[in-house]
Amino acid sequence: MPDSFFGTSLRRDPNQPADLSARIDAQLRERLEEAVDFVCLGALVERRRALALPPPSADNTRDREEFTQSVRAFLAELQAAIVPTLDEAQRQKVAAAERALGDETQRLLGVHVALARELPDYWQRFETARAAYTAARVSSGGERRGLLGRLFGRD
Repeated sequence: MPDSFFGTSLRRDPNQPADLSARIDAQLRERLEEAVDFVCLGALVERRRALALPPPSADNTRDREEFTQSVRAFLAELQAAIVPTLDEAQRQKVAAAERALGDETQRLLGVHVALARELPDYWQRFETARAAYTAARVSSGGERRGLLGRLFGRD
């Protein structure tokens, strides 16, 4: 018989950290990754559709790089929109997350984990940023077509 029934919880993945705070961070990071993937892939697909281009392909190196750049751009834009509204203690937590080890995308995700933990309205701000980001990406793609695109009725 185990020492504690709580230590064998069926709800917790054995690979997850045992510390509650670390588990919350891991769950937030997972949710953020899913939400950001959804935003950036959706914007990429809509932009390509507006330009009458084929949808992105996971097998295409350039498509994957474009997606990665869009993830970083979205996270950076959202951070830039939120940080000016933070108090000093919250800014220090964001600064600590920015100094974490890892590649740029992982550091940006870490910043957003800290922001999501600090701000009760984080997901509302995320949704506002999502709508603006998608609209900007789709409209900027349409503007790049220039004169030929307008002449051939692809506006």
